[in-house]
Amino acid sequence: MDAAPDKRPIKPDELAWAIARGGIGVVTFAAALALAWYSAATLFLIFSGVLLGVFLNAVANLLGRVTGGPYPFRLTTVCLVLAVLFSGVLFLGGSTIAQQATALSRTIRAQIVNVKDFLEQRGFDTSFLDLSNAANPSTATPDPQHPPTAPKLPDAGALASGTGAIVNQTLKLILGTVGAVGNFFIVLFLGLAFASQPSVYRKGLLAVAPAKHRKKTAEIVDRIGETLQRWLVAQLIVMLAVFVVTWIGLAIIGIPASFILGIQAGLLAFIPTVGALLGGLIIVLASLASGWVAAASAAGLFLGVHALESYILTPILQRHAIDIPPATLFAMQILLGVLFGVWGLALALPLMAIVKVTAGELRNDTPVPANV
Repeated sequence: MDAAPDKRPIKPDELAWAIARGGIGVVTFAAALALAWYSAATLFLIFSGVLLGVFLNAVANLLGRVTGGPYPFRLTTVCLVLAVLFSGVLFLGGSTIAQQATALSRTIRAQIVNVKDFLEQRGFDTSFLDLSNAANPSTATPDPQHPPTAPKLPDAGALASGTGAIVNQTLKLILGTVGAVGNFFIVLFLGLAFASQPSVYRKGLLAVAPAKHRKKTAEIVDRIGETLQRWLVAQLIVMLAVFVVTWIGLAIIGIPASFILGIQAGLLAFIPTVGALLGGLIIVLASLASGWVAAASAAGLFLGVHALESYILTPILQRHAIDIPPATLFAMQILLGVLFGVWGLALALPLMAIVKVTAGELRNDTPVPANV
């Protein structure tokens, strides 16, 4: 019978060093988690730029399969074509978009008031839809028991307070506009930077990984890039199809602001499940102003477009891209939406795709057929 091997006693300094390393690791992880939590908006903004760069790289590679040529020339061609298309839409339809957006906003507000009145007549609590006349006293119904008194001139304090409120709201509007425009250009700059030199950023990412894990890291990075490229190209095709079908269908039905409704439906198609539901709700609310027949027709059109997107276009175009169960995706969208707002809701799918690809590569799993 073999004797048990002698265990070397652990020296106090080795034990202390092991405990210290464990503590440093825990503190570092907690600090990184806190930093990610408090800078989530910035991280989502950077991730959006990465997605734009992946998309431009994918389109440039597709162009290379057709025409060939050096990559910088192909990327420049893609950027110029997209810029011309975007400028053409703004130049030719900018005024139409602005007018239809204003009319759509008024229509939706009016329909919310109508829905509120309809629910109140049937005894439902509509405090969550409170659009009372308190904000607009000029439209309030006069009370015969308490006739209105003659208006009094405001004093200096009231004038100063009102002026301060106007200045405050103006500054908020200006800062909000500047922030939105700034975020747009940040995403645009990051996307162009990532797309112009993808190999440089790939090498830099691999250089951070330990040498013994560098090969596996390269496989994971390449697989994530390929998955996101296929998904983004397929998603763009789906969004264009939803926009065109919705626009033409609503125009045939006779719904005002059909163009802007088609644009919002196409943009919201980027967000699976939740985006389609929100887009359908906006279309139905906007169609109520044209009567119940038009609203029912618009609802039928929305269901048809949703079926086209969910059961025809997405399975055909994305069968090799991302395969995530709908319930899992919806639950993660709700979770990230509650935690991080619109950013988490819009980017839930690509984030889940990265997690799924990474976990699959680490496990060395092979895809399981759906019919097994």
